[in-house]
Amino acid sequence: MPEETVIAVEGLHKSIRNGSRTVSILKGIDFSVPRGQFVAIMGSSGSGKSTLLGLLAGLDTPTSGNVHLNGTAISYLPEDRLAKVRGRTVGFVFQSYQLVPTLTALENVLLPYELNADDASFAVGLERAKQLLENVGLGDRMDHYPIQLSGGEQQRVALARAFILQPPIVLADEPTGNLDTANGSHVLELLLDLNRKEGTTLVLVTHDPVLAGYADRRIVLRDGLVVSDERSERAAELVR
Repeated sequence: MPEETVIAVEGLHKSIRNGSRTVSILKGIDFSVPRGQFVAIMGSSGSGKSTLLGLLAGLDTPTSGNVHLNGTAISYLPEDRLAKVRGRTVGFVFQSYQLVPTLTALENVLLPYELNADDASFAVGLERAKQLLENVGLGDRMDHYPIQLSGGEQQRVALARAFILQPPIVLADEPTGNLDTANGSHVLELLLDLNRKEGTTLVLVTHDPVLAGYADRRIVLRDGLVVSDERSERAAELVR
């Protein structure tokens, strides 16, 4: 039985204007991701990996090519429809947490549910938010604001928020990049545990070969091109 494709990238190019010249960031990217796979996108600084993640999320528009999420071509959708598809299809984990400072941990986790869950019971969402915070070890910190939480705790709130709507896809941009080694390892363990339990497809951008070693598959970018797409440990070596 063929694997179901959840993400399909076709002929993706991205260029920007820099004064009088055009700079090509992505130069023709093609790949697909089946449901449930954990993919690490690797590359040195400037390779285009964060730009690619932004295009996968529908946060930016390619110069040409397209991204399909769950069978929907998203790259040129009107903003209102794109926001709806993105809200129901993708969970995000950012390096800088991106929590709302005026909301408690519980309210931050619940926010995507309130914005995107049509005709859903608030009580159902509230119970799921509480359970997710329990799952990431913050059951006793639900009423704390981001400023009252450590960096590791804030990222755990962000993990719970990413999974609140049970999205088929979770995208993570250097999710341990702002954390020390101990907190980074803990957050990674929680992310992988949540991903397994929820059955999502996980795409993670990283420059860290150790973190990427947990992935089912590693896609390495260099100068805006895919130079490796494999499961072997050689992928880490190509980044150097």
